[in-house]
Amino acid sequence: MVSQMISCLSKSSSLFCNSGSRSLIPPKTHNRGGLCRFSTGFATRRLSTVYRRKQRSACISNSGKETGGEGKLQGGGSEWRILERWEVPWEWQTVSLTSLACGLSFVLTGLTEMVALPYLGIDVQKLSLDDKAEILFLDQGLTTLAVLAVIFTVAKTFEPLPEDILRYDLKQPFNLQKGWLVWSGIGLVGAVGAIALTGVALSLFRTETPEREVDSLMKLLPLIGSSNISTLSLVGITGVLAPLLEETVFRGFFMVSLTKWVPTPIAIIISAAAFALAHLTPGEFPQLFILGSVLGLSYAQTRNLITPMVIHGFWNSGVILLLTFLQVQGYDIKELLLQGN
Repeated sequence: MVSQMISCLSKSSSLFCNSGSRSLIPPKTHNRGGLCRFSTGFATRRLSTVYRRKQRSACISNSGKETGGEGKLQGGGSEWRILERWEVPWEWQTVSLTSLACGLSFVLTGLTEMVALPYLGIDVQKLSLDDKAEILFLDQGLTTLAVLAVIFTVAKTFEPLPEDILRYDLKQPFNLQKGWLVWSGIGLVGAVGAIALTGVALSLFRTETPEREVDSLMKLLPLIGSSNISTLSLVGITGVLAPLLEETVFRGFFMVSLTKWVPTPIAIIISAAAFALAHLTPGEFPQLFILGSVLGLSYAQTRNLITPMVIHGFWNSGVILLLTFLQVQGYDIKELLLQGN
């Protein structure tokens, strides 16, 4: 029973893809003679945004009246937020070049580390487990910093941004419509249930046992539970840095950008597929795709990146903490994982 639980969690755990609330920057105003003058370009852009939003709201409202309330919450009279698109200020060229820049930043950071460590006289093979865990934490931190620098540098050129783009907001956690804590709980429960059902369905239709893949979790086994430093480093990587990086890239930038051309549900599906493929574990694609879809739905509902980050962080670090607990209790966690596969 324990091995099956560990298998279900570990197969779908996305460990690696290898701030505060954003506010609108108000336009400069000049008060001369009691008149407040705005930049012509800013005013035109904001009027166009408001007009488009009003048009979309009217279309959804009219559609709901004609078809018996489609596009509205039953009994609530408010629109389904997951159907709304973002007002994306950039074009496809920006999306393509930014995605390429993020990929290059990821690769160059890894190459820099490979060159820097021998140059500094550090032999990774001779390091203690705690030192290895600290280097992993540093590596993930530098990668996260480099990729986010690309995203926010590009986004800054389009300021002022709509308030629901690249938004990290800890306010109103219990709001039923957009509370990040409420929807994090809903998303986490939904992800566990959906992935468990997916695992059962795949096992029923699987005719033969596939060749086992060596995933990142197995590589981390020597560090899990070896010391407090190693455990804290792994939790920091999987529960904080990786979710911050991946949710900003896949949901905050890529998924949002797609809504400029396709409906939000389609953007969620495409970004979830990209999220699963980026982990380079084909055998785990169904579980990662389900997790990515839940993360996208939670973000579309709340328009707050804190929501998918919390789900992602608890999912990742929960696996690490569970394995640590089992190892402390005397279980052979490697054997449990092998049995689950």
